Amino acid sequence: MARIMSIDYGKKRTGIAVTDPLQMIANGLTTVDTVQLFDFMADYLAKESVERIVVGYPKQTNGEDSENMKRITPFVNRLRKLYPQITVELYDERFTSVLAHRAIIESGISKKARQDKALVDKISATIILQDYLERKKTLSPLSL
Repeated sequence: MARIMSIDYGKKRTGIAVTDPLQMIANGLTTVDTVQLFDFMADYLAKESVERIVVGYPKQTNGEDSENMKRITPFVNRLRKLYPQITVELYDERFTSVLAHRAIIESGISKKARQDKALVDKISATIILQDYLERKKTLSPLSL
């Protein structure tokens, strides 16, 4: 099986997470400067088999698109053009940054380490992917 990748796209930094080849567990991969994202993607996709890219869909609490959507739409369009063999889909990312901060605090990481915004981005991408996997499980029919 190929991996599933998730992307928490940001103006400055982008968090990336991937599943194991069996698509069971989401793992934080890295955070890259957004200007270097396509170079990173080309390198990673040349080495690893990825069947789906899940991009965090930034919505406000009222359900409307957030300000970052104007950057994400061209990004998603370019991904689809460069990698037509890979399914690219948007997935609601509301509250992932809040959950990432909470996870960091609860993990016992030092206060100084908690200020690392790259860590928050990577954990946010992991939360998006894990939530996506959980949702996929509940929507999949049971096989007997």
